[in-house]
Amino acid sequence: MNIPPLVEMIRRFRPQVVTTYDEFGGYPHPDHIRTHETTITAIDAAADAAYRPDLGAPWKVLKVYYNHQFTRSRVLALHQAMLDARLSSPYVEWLDRWNEDRDMFVRVTTRVDASDFFDTRDAALLAHRTQIDPEGMWFAVPMDMQRRVWPTDDFELVRSEVPVTFPEDDLFSGLRQATSIPTGAVMGEDAR
Repeated sequence: MNIPPLVEMIRRFRPQVVTTYDEFGGYPHPDHIRTHETTITAIDAAADAAYRPDLGAPWKVLKVYYNHQFTRSRVLALHQAMLDARLSSPYVEWLDRWNEDRDMFVRVTTRVDASDFFDTRDAALLAHRTQIDPEGMWFAVPMDMQRRVWPTDDFELVRSEVPVTFPEDDLFSGLRQATSIPTGAVMGEDAR
């Protein structure tokens, strides 16, 4: 695992919030699992003054979230909306293979209305031409239906250095109200 470049970026840009995939990689995906492992390890190393001081001054990320964009609840809601509209759902096979006991939506703490940015999201996905089929399932649900049925991007707050109240609708909740953050505080493993 090559974390020094990410540690250096965290220390240089000093983000208050970082999002990454959960330990299952979303749906699951091996590259996403590695992204999770690398990100969490780099966040911890960036806060450790003893780790590679040549990479910059230590920086503690104040809030860490896991992305939960691929929950069974979301996919099922979009699937049902397509069927209700008498359209062919792109999710039939995916739902048939899905373990119903593993719906990560139960872990969601934070739902951010991102519907105004769905066009930008799709443009970014389409930029990955070797990864994304423009005619594939990611683009089969009409945009107006997506905005109506599931207008949020969903996250799980897993670490926080600031007090929070659940549910959240803003990844920066608690940060705007914080007047000072203790520099020596140790991040908790679970904010809930």
